[in-house]
Order: sequence, then C-alpha cells, then structure tokens
Amino acid sequence: MAQNSIIVTDANFEASVLKSSIPVLVDFWAPWCGPCVAIGPLLEQMAEEYKGRITVAKMNVDENANTPSQFGVRSIPFIVLVKDGKVVDSVVGVVPKQKLAAMLDKAL
Repeated sequence: MAQNSIIVTDANFEASVLKSSIPVLVDFWAPWCGPCVAIGPLLEQMAEEYKGRITVAKMNVDENANTPSQFGVRSIPFIVLVKDGKVVDSVVGVVPKQKLAAMLDKAL
C-alpha cells in the first residue's frame, strides 16, 4: 500500500475518522478478498488526487471487529464516506472511479 492512505483500527477510528476535519473515505477490506485488493490501487489514486481535501483510510476487518459491526459491514469491500462524524455515502463492491469521484465531490 502506498503512503497516501492511512491505516485505521478500532482503537484510533474515532480520532482518525469521526473527528477528522475533512471527509474520510473508509475502505473496510481484508487481504484475502480479491475485489478488495483489486480496488486498492484506485483508492490510492483517489487519495493522491484529493490530497488535502479528503483522507482515505483502510480498515482490515479481520483485525478489527468492533468498527465494522457498528457500521453494519456484511460484505467487502465496503466503502463509506464519513463527514463531520456521520456516514454521508457508501458503496459495496468494486465500483468505477467515476462513482467514487461523484461521492467525494458531493461531500466537498
């Protein structure tokens, strides 16, 4: 993973995501999930393109049980956009770049 995104855990989720001053795109993923791995480079690209305006965060659902269950994660990749501590949009599965860009642009 490139350095454009941050890793979040149950322990730092509130500070890193819910209390962030800018919108955070959270990718709930797992290393064994093919679609999760497939969308990874696209999320890195989005992190670079929206640098300073949004944060891209990745949470491994195998290593963190509490946060995914609070967000009702049932299938991955599950991507949520959090702004001002609230979920403003979400998508499940691999989606085209245009869909992610539309989500982000709407929140900015």
